[in-house]
Amino acid sequence: MSGDSNPVSTPGMFSTVTPQQFGAAMAGFLTYRVPLFVSQLSPVISESAADMVPGSAGMAMRLAQDAKNRGVDMSLLEDKAAKDGLTTVFLVSGPEATGKTTLVNKLLESDSRFVKPALVDRIADAVKFERLQQRGEFLEVDQSGRYGLAKEGVLEAAGQPSDSENGEKKVVVVDADVELAKKMVNVSGARLVGVWIGLDDLDKFESRLKTKISSGMVPIPEDETEDTVLRAKIRQVVKDIEFGVVSGVFEFTILNEDVDDSFKQLKDAASYCFK
Repeated sequence: MSGDSNPVSTPGMFSTVTPQQFGAAMAGFLTYRVPLFVSQLSPVISESAADMVPGSAGMAMRLAQDAKNRGVDMSLLEDKAAKDGLTTVFLVSGPEATGKTTLVNKLLESDSRFVKPALVDRIADAVKFERLQQRGEFLEVDQSGRYGLAKEGVLEAAGQPSDSENGEKKVVVVDADVELAKKMVNVSGARLVGVWIGLDDLDKFESRLKTKISSGMVPIPEDETEDTVLRAKIRQVVKDIEFGVVSGVFEFTILNEDVDDSFKQLKDAASYCFK
């Protein structure tokens, strides 16, 4: 896919996307690499600049500045925030073929403070699985249909005591496709630290998706071809990116060109879970 002669068409914000336009959009999206926490932002960003800070970070700064201008004791607010009872969840999301699962697994292997959510096993606990499924309480069920993720599986895993010397609690890492990320936004009791994993060029998405399809990792329905499946997946990638850009959920963005560099960026983002 190259130049204006072969745009990706899909309804919505990116109705016609060329590689050049895509790259420009992703450059702007890098501004989302701003931490949510006002205590980190306030010392380095002026009041006038706060209006330019995107997403939940900008909203948090503007609310904090308004409260400060009205004479509210910010130290009391910070103390209340620390005791609000919310569970910090490290949400890592992005389109297919960005390599986010590889990065998440490296984080889990390298730092015992981070854990996977607890899943309900249909075989090990059939009664609970069926009950949650009938009530529509699963956030996600894996492709095999055996393992289900529910809200309690996220919050309870995150609340486990840590083995670290300073007694920090464990933080659950949710490796989420965009559909799961949308549901995580509405999980009560969770404070999300969001990281978006992406690529800076649609050609790179296409190349990686072609590799997955040709290797048999992506099944081809009888009434479709590899080309039609690829086109459908590219359209889905564009829709996913649209959500990532406009949702305000993600305080950090990583363009995964080099795994080692991207992993370092992920660790830096993950450190904010403990601040």
